[in-house]
Amino acid sequence: MPRAARPERPTPAEIAGAAGRRVPDLIAPDLHVLFCGINPGLYSGATGHHFARPGNRFWPALHASGFTDGVVRPRDEAELLSLGVGITNLVARATAGAAELTPDELKRGRRRLAAKVRRLHPRCVAVLGVGAYRTAFGRPRAGIGRQAETLGPAALWVLPNPSGLNAHHQLADLARAFAAMRRFAFER
Repeated sequence: MPRAARPERPTPAEIAGAAGRRVPDLIAPDLHVLFCGINPGLYSGATGHHFARPGNRFWPALHASGFTDGVVRPRDEAELLSLGVGITNLVARATAGAAELTPDELKRGRRRLAAKVRRLHPRCVAVLGVGAYRTAFGRPRAGIGRQAETLGPAALWVLPNPSGLNAHHQLADLARAFAAMRRFAFER
């Protein structure tokens, strides 16, 4: 189903007006990896594309970790499906920041994610953000990396949030974490 055309570089008014919008999932059956963000930011809500805000390190991390041959632009995200990679979010509504989400929303998001995984059978699910994972999955001590539990048939990984606001992890850290998960998902 084609996506509605939205601006690639939204105006400040378009960004402000994106609160509550949804960014469609980029999913298909039998993916190698289903990345799961926390929720779309307002910039992504305004453009209709995942990780669209300039400065978000998701796309550079995908390239640096070996998923893609070059840095994919958010508007070209559909290319990921041919690589066996998809994107969804724990919470669908766009907000100015993840702090606007309630613990209940994150827990409901985990249940929706589990239903998608049962339906689509990805090999691996990678939740992008340890704090959101801890809340959504009820694992207050969880760390970055492969988790002992699975999500239905899928291996479960927690990766650092690629937002440019996440100063705890630099691009090289993201690339190493993404690459470890990629090796697991594609080489087993």
